[in-house]
Amino acid sequence: MPRFIQRLYPERVWAFSRKEDAIYLTFDDGPIPEVTPWVLDELKKYNAKATFFCIGENIKKHPEIFRRILAEGHSVGNHTFNHLNGWQTKASEYVENVEKAGRQMMEDGSQMTEEGSRMIDNSKIVNHQSLIVNLFRPPYGKITSKQSNILQKKGFEIVMWDILSYDFDTTISEEKCLQNVLKNIKPGNVVVFHDSLKAEKNLRYVLPKVLEIICDINLSCKAI
Repeated sequence: MPRFIQRLYPERVWAFSRKEDAIYLTFDDGPIPEVTPWVLDELKKYNAKATFFCIGENIKKHPEIFRRILAEGHSVGNHTFNHLNGWQTKASEYVENVEKAGRQMMEDGSQMTEEGSRMIDNSKIVNHQSLIVNLFRPPYGKITSKQSNILQKKGFEIVMWDILSYDFDTTISEEKCLQNVLKNIKPGNVVVFHDSLKAEKNLRYVLPKVLEIICDINLSCKAI
């Protein structure tokens, strides 16, 4: 992400301190059964934590996967209910869609299964509910200043990124996708992947390699 854009919107989260020994992997557009469980399995191999910016409609369809994300200690964030493009949506409609997704997240996040409850203690459940309320990433990275101001006044923290993998771009090769991440990787990065069908081919190639390299350079993967 160009520096001048980051400077235009300093109130948004683009990256974290370069002094940290961590990288922040994020996954947009899930949860879906074809991809998200595989992502969780890969993260577990490296004891890596990540942040999943979930679409409310997908949570409603696949609540068990959403609860697994929480149970395994990852953070979650709001990605609207219907993956809306903020530049093409009225502010009132956009904010309501975000809040609708938030209600879905709270409903399914609080209904942990008996098995899930054994996997995560009450303090972590409370912590995750706080994260559900506070973290937001606009689909496509497209949000107007009016929408942003309203959401921030409502307590949302808008999380952008400083590395975009372009895993969703079916016109690029798997290796190009990998290099999009590796050529820019450094401590404090916020990296965007997608647990979606469109990104699946590139993601299945890139994610294991990125996790291995992060481990090799003695960095950890943390949730936001």
